[in-house]
This record gives sequence, structure tokens and C-alpha cells, in this order.
Amino acid sequence: MNDRRHDSHPSLRPFRVAALALAALVVLSLGFAMVPAEKPAPAVLSFSEQARAAALTDALELRAAGQGLTADGAVDSTTVDAVVTLLTIQARALQSPSPEAGAQGSGSPSPASATPAKGAAEVVQALAASGRVRIRDAGEADGGLARLLAGTGTAQLLAAGRLAAAAGLPAPQGTAPLPDADASGAAAGASPCVAPPATAAAPESIGSGAPAGARQALAAVTVAEQQAIYAYQAALPRLAPAEAGPASEFLGQHKRLAAAAEARFRRACGAPVPQQPGYILDGGFLAAPVAGLGRIEASTLAAYGDAVALTQGQDRAWALGALESTAVRAARWGADPGPVPGLILDVGQLPALRGGESATASPTPS
Repeated sequence: MNDRRHDSHPSLRPFRVAALALAALVVLSLGFAMVPAEKPAPAVLSFSEQARAAALTDALELRAAGQGLTADGAVDSTTVDAVVTLLTIQARALQSPSPEAGAQGSGSPSPASATPAKGAAEVVQALAASGRVRIRDAGEADGGLARLLAGTGTAQLLAAGRLAAAAGLPAPQGTAPLPDADASGAAAGASPCVAPPATAAAPESIGSGAPAGARQALAAVTVAEQQAIYAYQAALPRLAPAEAGPASEFLGQHKRLAAAAEARFRRACGAPVPQQPGYILDGGFLAAPVAGLGRIEASTLAAYGDAVALTQGQDRAWALGALESTAVRAARWGADPGPVPGLILDVGQLPALRGGESATASPTPS
């Protein structure tokens, strides 16, 4: 007779199966928990954010190089301290709103970051190289960041020239204003105006696709240039001969800039800007025309900053050159174009430098 063993408790079999399944599930879950999860790939930064990160890296490296010049004492400390302060403000303005975004990389290496600067000549060349890279990147960056990059680069070019003069060095290559910055080649560069269909509702962007903001910016530039022309015409008879020559040259530049701005504005489907018979000059202008011209040039920078931010393509390229030449003229008359020409900054509202670096104190630009 076969000896068959039967489960004396058949009713417990389902519970045993369930217990074994639960134990297997616990073992599997513990195994998965011990395997580290793959980190998600970092998000690819846009061109604008890469340009911002590269500008920040260069500003910090140039700032450190400037501090090294201060320690060496090879160059007048007043000039070097001013450059360090400028770069500190720019670095604070260039920081990404989120630390994570700023830590993802510095974008393509620029000439300033590829070659560490040590001596005065190297710092001057690195400043000029960084300035040109910033202005170049401003041509492609998004609006608000394009204005920041353009102003940063323009100020760095001016600083390179000042530092070179203080160190007894020749002006670095690339610090002259962009070629044809005041040329009126609007006919070749600006997009033609094409009237919208009569049945279409009037949109915010008409004609060649230039948005209303671009037209307003070009109109504001035209008015600013007309006012500058009036101021130079009023100042010329009151200037000393040594100042009258440059003023006459600058008056010609303003006339060409006004013509170019108006032509671009019309080709963006804007109505003609009326020429005012005159403008009100501040009370001290006629008594001190040199300082007055400096204030006029400095006040025009904001209009070109808006034009850089709100235009695209050839119109923006033209505005970048005009912003730079305006900053050069302002500095020629002794005015301060600010740490970011074309952008009004409240330095007290800028965040402190990350990483525990102390920020050099500086006045708030007007």
C-alpha cells in the first residue's frame, strides 16, 4: 500500500503561498532600493543662458586679475580699483536668478577665459577680448539679456582703454567703435514695410513683422538724436577751440544716426517722427557746455539699450554699434556711461556675489 502523505491542514496552503509571495516582494523591493537611480541629464542651456554664464565667468576671472594688479602696484591703483569695481557690479548683474542654472557650465570658452591674464598688458587685452565677445553674443541673445550683454561688453571696452592709458600701453585692438556705427545704411539692412491686408484686424505687429516695441524704440532713438543735434548746435559757439573740433565731428555723427534711425523706423511701418523746433536744455548747459554734452550723450544710452533689446537682425546690429559709439562720446566729455551702458541699474538691489566673494562698494549709477 502506497504511503501517501497528505497535508493535514489543506486550508493553510493559500496563506503559505501569500506569505512566500510577500517575502519575495520585500526582497525585490530592497534590491531595487539599493540600486542608485540614474541622475537625469542636465537641461541644455539656451544660447542666451550660455552667453550669460560665459560672461559671468569672464567677469570673475578679469576681476581676480584686476585685484592682482592692485596688489602688484604696477598700475595706478585708482584706475585699477575702478575696473575691479566695474567688473564686480557686472558679475553681480550677470548672475543667473537660480544658482543651479549658473552652475551648469559657462558655455563656449571666450578668449578672456581661455588665457589667464596676469600682467597689465594681458589684462588689457583680455578686457577688450571679453568686451567684443559680449557684444557679439548680444546680437543673438534674447532681448533683455542682449541689452545686459551689450552694455557689459561696451563698458569693458572702455575700461580696457582706460587701463591701457594708465599703464602706458597702446590702446588694445578691438576697442574702437564698431565700423559704420553711425552709418545710415538702413535701406540695405532694415526690412521693408509691407502694409497688412485691409480686411485684417490691426495687430500689435504690422508691416514687416517688426513688433510695436521695436517701432517705439526706434522712434525714441530718433527723438533722442534730434535732441542731441540741437544740444550740439547750441554748445558749439560756446566751446573752446580744443573742444569745438571733436564736437563738430560728433554733431555729424548724430545727424547720420538720426537719419538712420528715422529710415529704419519708417521701414518698420512707423509714421514720420516730427522735427521739434527746439528742446529745453537744463539750466547749467550753456554755462558748462562740455559737461552738458556729456549728460546728453549719457541720457541717450537708455534709448539705444531699448533698441538693442527690442529689435532683431540688422536693426539690432546697428543699435549695438550706436550704443558703443554713444558711450565713447559720453566718456569723451567726462560723463560716466555706467557699469552697463544702456541699462539703468540700482546697484544696491543687485544680489551679492555667490561663493562668499565680497562685493566692492560702489555708488548707484544715475
